[in-house]
Amino acid sequence: MTSDIAVPAPETVAANGHGEAHTTAGFGALTLGSIGVVYGDIGTSPLYAFREAVTAASGMEGVPTQAAVLGVISMILWALVVVVTLKYVVILLRADNNGEGGTLALMALAQRAVGTGGATIVLLGIISGALFYGDAVITPAVSVLSAIEGMKDVTLTFEPYIVPLTVVILLGLFAVQSRGTARVAAFFGPIMCVWFAVIALAAIGPIMHQPQVLLALNPLYAVSFMLHHGIIGFVTLGAVFLAVTGAEALYADLGHFGKRPIQTAWLFIVLPSLALNYLGQGALVLADPKAIESPFFQLFPQGWFRGGMVVLATAATVIASQAVITGAYSLTRQAIQLGLLPRFEIRHTSEAHSGQIFIPRINQLLLVAVIMMVLLFRSSSALASAYGISVTGTMVVTAMMGFVVVWKVWRWSPLAAAALIAPFLFLDLTFLAANLLKVFEGGWVPLALGALMIILMYTWRRGSRLLFEKSRKLEFPLADLVAMLEKRPPQRVPGTAVFLTSDPLSAPTALMHSLKHYKVLHEKNVILTIETAPTPRIDPAERVKLEQISPTFSKVTLKFGFMESPNVPKALAIARKLGWQFDIMSTSFFLSRRALKPAAHSGMPRWQDRLFISLSRSANDATDYFQIPSGRVVEVGTQVTI
Repeated sequence: MTSDIAVPAPETVAANGHGEAHTTAGFGALTLGSIGVVYGDIGTSPLYAFREAVTAASGMEGVPTQAAVLGVISMILWALVVVVTLKYVVILLRADNNGEGGTLALMALAQRAVGTGGATIVLLGIISGALFYGDAVITPAVSVLSAIEGMKDVTLTFEPYIVPLTVVILLGLFAVQSRGTARVAAFFGPIMCVWFAVIALAAIGPIMHQPQVLLALNPLYAVSFMLHHGIIGFVTLGAVFLAVTGAEALYADLGHFGKRPIQTAWLFIVLPSLALNYLGQGALVLADPKAIESPFFQLFPQGWFRGGMVVLATAATVIASQAVITGAYSLTRQAIQLGLLPRFEIRHTSEAHSGQIFIPRINQLLLVAVIMMVLLFRSSSALASAYGISVTGTMVVTAMMGFVVVWKVWRWSPLAAAALIAPFLFLDLTFLAANLLKVFEGGWVPLALGALMIILMYTWRRGSRLLFEKSRKLEFPLADLVAMLEKRPPQRVPGTAVFLTSDPLSAPTALMHSLKHYKVLHEKNVILTIETAPTPRIDPAERVKLEQISPTFSKVTLKFGFMESPNVPKALAIARKLGWQFDIMSTSFFLSRRALKPAAHSGMPRWQDRLFISLSRSANDATDYFQIPSGRVVEVGTQVTI
């Protein structure tokens, strides 16, 4: 997951090959920022993870035993150590793509290392990206709902208002997205620091009263519980996983904060606070088994203090939700650039921070899906069943792609790479299997959402490739056309014509139609191709490639990283320095707009043809996407069968 909150300005950040952010923002500021943005999700897990795991461990008895409590705490603590600390903090933070992390950045890195045979890696990237959208829908619903449910512990008269109030808060959260998150983000770090301090301090008293809870630090309690409880132990493992949801964010935000601030925040602030809080909740339940109904809020004294904690928990869960929502925007931009989704309108909400974007269509779809989740499940316990599957699925895929990177990019032997990754993959698969037991309790929701996104991404990628191949067969070779036009030039008109095309070897459709209908040619003609690199960003020096193919024709290739939003006029300004006389006011951009129709035999089933055509109709205008001044654009329509 990638969250674009409080990202340092592009001028102040550059990442070296090891995911280090060199920035004018101090190390302390970056560490504080990472606490607010990266750890919101995992930091709010104590609201529901321990309660759900102990309830599962208690099985039919319903009353938590000491063995169940100590077993669950031991499993949670060691999951935090093995999955988060070892897999993500120690290993995966080193597997960066030019300083960027996250599943699609890892996919691009692994694909680049493997070369032409990377179809399986692309499929893994599609699966992990699709599952993340499931996570982005469930996280805001379960987090905010679990915080508002704390009102029951203040007074039971609030109970009927829990769901309506959750819906109102979520509506407000999605409504402010279009304004950008920079102003709100300034408060995120301090609020989360207060949150971690408070949840740690509240746990000290109960631990001192029940010191036997510290026995859970011994991993044998986790192993013993699993061995002696059979299927209940396995079900419990699925609930324990709720404590590590949010670990993907830690890797995805690598490019925004750098490796060291993220590691420091985790090891010195987040992990100790979470460990203390889980031990405190365990101590409370050991003293009074009935406290399992709401162990988190019962750590705090009844009255104003507990009411204040509900407010702080709500703020913390809104922050956790914000990180996932902006992560969905960032993932969508990467997916568009990597050719997995059609173009959507992308708005930049900050002049200084290139990472802060807003995608209206994704915002609307997420809002509808999140509200439906709240109204469908109506409690955080019901939603918790749906939560783990999407996250465990993403973690399994990340481990698989991590193996390819360790083997091919780090140049380890296959055996050494397998020895490093296999234990984590085994653990992730075990967690996934445990979560799959909840499919009928709500786990089908993220699977259905993920399956829908996989179909959309696969259809768009396959359809785009078929369309490209079909168009290439119909198009005229550019070199032959230029040779003919230089020999027998048509009527010339002053100015420059820029023809956008995805295939620089063939004559653009817009050029052919222009010659056919207008029978004129501009004094200067540029065949413009826009490429997406497998790296997150491109050095401005490598942005433009200029090639003169005849006195009146030249080829320009603009390269953008998959984390960048293409800006054609800005990139063409660089071409000026390379000797191209470019004046935007005497330049016309020619784009071909294709109207697609299903063919009898396209290479895809008929339903997929129709889906691809409707996706292409929903795509944002190329003029807006490439930020070309609309007054300088001429669109030429063509009909293509697919």
